[in-house]
Amino acid sequence: MKDFKILQLLDKLQFIFRNIGIDYPIMRQILHIKLTMDERKVPTIFNQNKKDQKNSYFKSLWIYALYGLVLIFFMGFGHNYQFQMSIAYGMIIFIIMTTLISDFSSVLLDVRDRSILSTKPITAKTINAAKILHILIYLTYLTVALTAIPLIVSLFTQGIVFFLLTVLVLILINIFIVVLTSILYIVILRFFDGEKLKDIINYVQIGLSLVLMIGYQVLIRSFEFVNFDIIVSFKWWSIFIVPMWFAAPYELILNSNTSLFTIICTVCAVIVPLIAIVLYVKLIPTFERNLQKLLSTSKAKREKRSRLKDFLLTLLCRTSEERTFYRFASLMMKQERDFKLKVYPALGFSFIIPFIFIFNSIRDENVDFSTSLSYLTIYFSMLIIPSAVVMLGHSAKYKAAWIYKVFPIQDYTYLQKGSLKAFLLKLYTPLYIVLSISFCFIYGQRIILDLLTVLIASCLYTVICYISFGNKMPFSKPFDEVGDSHTWKTLLLLIPLAILVGLHYFFATRIAYGIVLYLVILVIMNFIAWSILFRRVK
Repeated sequence: MKDFKILQLLDKLQFIFRNIGIDYPIMRQILHIKLTMDERKVPTIFNQNKKDQKNSYFKSLWIYALYGLVLIFFMGFGHNYQFQMSIAYGMIIFIIMTTLISDFSSVLLDVRDRSILSTKPITAKTINAAKILHILIYLTYLTVALTAIPLIVSLFTQGIVFFLLTVLVLILINIFIVVLTSILYIVILRFFDGEKLKDIINYVQIGLSLVLMIGYQVLIRSFEFVNFDIIVSFKWWSIFIVPMWFAAPYELILNSNTSLFTIICTVCAVIVPLIAIVLYVKLIPTFERNLQKLLSTSKAKREKRSRLKDFLLTLLCRTSEERTFYRFASLMMKQERDFKLKVYPALGFSFIIPFIFIFNSIRDENVDFSTSLSYLTIYFSMLIIPSAVVMLGHSAKYKAAWIYKVFPIQDYTYLQKGSLKAFLLKLYTPLYIVLSISFCFIYGQRIILDLLTVLIASCLYTVICYISFGNKMPFSKPFDEVGDSHTWKTLLLLIPLAILVGLHYFFATRIAYGIVLYLVILVIMNFIAWSILFRRVK
């Protein structure tokens, strides 16, 4: 049986646990089982690949080390510590807390301790000590990966005092994050059921993936605005900005700044985490009781149907079977957490990337938006379509797909067409409408016809993606089957997307009333694609 080095380190400190009444051998065994089980979980950052799950958490730490490189510029240089370290600790707190919620909520919300271990002759103190240590082990790994390189640089550039002070502050931050996250869960479970908490965790996972996808764009540009020689004026409400608490000790010790603001923030940095420990210990019984809500399931609210929606759906889906599968796919996309985790970050990225290109064009040259064709960057919003079409064929509950064969379905293309239309109407179109409104503010009303053309082109591109990936029943395959072959196909599908952009540019610049002609051609091609190219599947 594999032994963990962190447990070997704890063995040397076991006298501490024995002296406070903890059954160390039992606690060590619980931790060993938990750490072994955790090796089989895949972090959110690597949620697209589940083939190699051994030590997957440690393999994911390099990405945090990479993002930690930006901290070098705040921790390694300059002496405006209140400003620099506030930004640095703001980043650290955000990354650690969101990662803790997204990847290790199962540690904080583990009901097995109560349902399994509490029935054994094990003291509650031992069980809670194992849970707290389990959390702190992962926080330590993550914090070291994120701050190791900046700390080494700061040791040579800022000195040993700065280095030791940072290590102490990071310990206090980890304690603060654990209790803050726990209190967040306690509040949610106090007023909501377990399903609401699971939804919130899912959206945190989505947010983390989205931040990491677009983060490098922000980081690359942030260095142009960083100036360590600025003077920061603090207001009374600055005392409520948590990162400033942990930056204040540097001003007090290294810059000998004894202002009232610095002293108050320093006291908060030390006292609040210590109070948090006491508060967390006292709230553990309440937390454990509320965790039982996670074992309950709430009844899904039935969506109210309106005559207008039914009429519009009748126009969109001509047969009753297609309308039924449209509603089914809409519910699956709304309720399937794994689907949202894999599709929504890409959806957010496809929303952001057109603005990134616009921002680049503004920085690089003087752009006249009244005549510019840079609005064609809205085609980048269609990057979501290939990945979404792939994911429509997969589900965490794929085994239930046998029900397709039970239904008296004569033509399975109704199922596929209904699912694709549900994606276009429920996910893509709302995103595109928001983008279109934003682009109209930027470029003016002259591009309205162009925007309508792009929307029609996206419907055609959806069919092209569906045909390229092959006929597949929606939600009928496990997510594990999404492999490298789909990645290559997704990259190849950039070719027809580029062709659509090129044709749009050609018709817009070389032919009089070309956009109207291109729009008519796209409508005809869509009719052919949706009516003829869908093969009858039995």
